[in-house]
Amino acid sequence: MRDLVQWLARELVEQKDAVRVEAIERDRATVFELTVAPDDLGRVIGRGGKTAKAFRTVLDCAARRQGRRAVLDILD
Repeated sequence: MRDLVQWLARELVEQKDAVRVEAIERDRATVFELTVAPDDLGRVIGRGGKTAKAFRTVLDCAARRQGRRAVLDILD
């Protein structure tokens, strides 16, 4: 799933080399911390947070297919 998050983020941003994804295992979930270049933060979040919500929905569906839970944190 880390690869999925990284791929989706790189498709959204202009500075692809600045995309960093860290996976942290917590109790019953995996937390993915996404870091992008400051100029690309708006592209990942989207107007009104719509892009971020769609990003989280895709991640949640992928996690549920594996019987897991995943959370996406977009760091600034």
